[in-house]
Amino acid sequence: MRWIKNLAPLLVAIVIAVLPAPAGLDAYAWRYFAIFIGCVVGLIFEPLPGAVVGLIGVVLIGLLNHWALFSPTQLADPHFHAAKAAFSWVVSGFTNGTVWLIFGAFMFALGYEKTGLGRRIALWLVKTMGKRSLTLGYAIMIADLILAPFTPSNTARSGGTIFPIIRNLPPLYDSNPDDESRKRIGTYLMWTAIATTCVTSSMFLTALAPNLLAVALTESATGIVISWSDWFLAAGPVCALLLLLVPLLSYWLCPPEIKSGSAVCEWAGKELVQMGKLSRNELLLLCFVVMALLLWIFAGQYMAGALVGLLVVILMLTCKILTWDDILSNKSAWNTLVWFATLVALAGGLSKVGFVKWFGQLVGSQIGGMNPTMAMLVLALIFYLLHYLFASVTAHTTALLPVILAAASGIPGLNMHMFIFLLMPMLGLMGIITPYGTGPSPVYYGSGFIPGPLWWKLGAIFGTLYLVVWLGLGLPWLHVVF
Repeated sequence: MRWIKNLAPLLVAIVIAVLPAPAGLDAYAWRYFAIFIGCVVGLIFEPLPGAVVGLIGVVLIGLLNHWALFSPTQLADPHFHAAKAAFSWVVSGFTNGTVWLIFGAFMFALGYEKTGLGRRIALWLVKTMGKRSLTLGYAIMIADLILAPFTPSNTARSGGTIFPIIRNLPPLYDSNPDDESRKRIGTYLMWTAIATTCVTSSMFLTALAPNLLAVALTESATGIVISWSDWFLAAGPVCALLLLLVPLLSYWLCPPEIKSGSAVCEWAGKELVQMGKLSRNELLLLCFVVMALLLWIFAGQYMAGALVGLLVVILMLTCKILTWDDILSNKSAWNTLVWFATLVALAGGLSKVGFVKWFGQLVGSQIGGMNPTMAMLVLALIFYLLHYLFASVTAHTTALLPVILAAASGIPGLNMHMFIFLLMPMLGLMGIITPYGTGPSPVYYGSGFIPGPLWWKLGAIFGTLYLVVWLGLGLPWLHVVF
């Protein structure tokens, strides 16, 4: 089986490439699409790390530029230098501002981790609100909400900060994984945490790395630029309602047998005592993240979001909250930088070679008679439900977002700006439907507190709720806003 996964990306690309190009699409664009799909298959099966798959894809297309990147008309131009143009395209993703905003946000998360500020916030909330199981669930939700705007990896936020804290709570009430005692409180806490992080991942642009990738791909495909405040204005109100519901629904659907107790508060209090007083670095970091949030909201027309992120990185380095070695050793940040830069170039190339325009016209001719609002709902529903086939939100975004946007662009009368804001906040919400749907899912699934059958059941319930609330309330809200 291993060799099949290793060869699948290459075989898929070859099979598509040797097939004749569809009517209306240039042969070189079809060959580009073949390599792109090969990369998507590579992202799904991961015979190599995602960043390596993306790098192979752009380098291969750059080397085969006469065959899969440039049109015969471009190549016939005596003033056109194919080699230079190909290299410029290969590295174009590294000049994308959104990619650097992702990198900067990863440094925010590193600051939270190194200073202990994220842990302190979570412990303080647990101590303050942990006397009752229901309010403890709200404490978990609030902790994730506070960290979300500055942590683009929900794996780092929920799996790396929230989970290690709440993992210590069930044993205080003799609630253990893999047996019936998990129902005492463990299942409730774990499900509340994962259900919460899926909502916060949709609420803020910088709360999930694929959100930022989606913004970059959208700008490349449609020219529509989305700011941090635009995203929050569109997604914030509905996601806030969902956040208020999540702990309560979890309390009803996987009710803890322990309704109240003081053990959790006592444990959190002891942990806070061990941490000591708020440190200088924690205070500085708190000031910096508040400053960044204000700049993202109010200064978008004067300062790019990526520049704000890099400014905070410089301030953290200058104030010695982080060292240069900390940044160099942050493999996740550098890996994501390379990965997303190559994916932005690959997906943007679909527009460059004319595939997106062709596909949009093709789909538009098939469903062009549909009411624009109904068409938006149908495409959004397809985009959401197809996540059952993906174990990565990044792979889902790369594979489906350009295609869905192309389909929408071919429908007469469809408000593209509104459709984009209807579609993209679904990236976080869809992570709840499966035990592999988003980064921290395997962490919580592997804890033993949420058995497989229960996850699929709760995932279907919460996934349906998220979808219905988002489409039912989000679309009317977007009509008001846009």
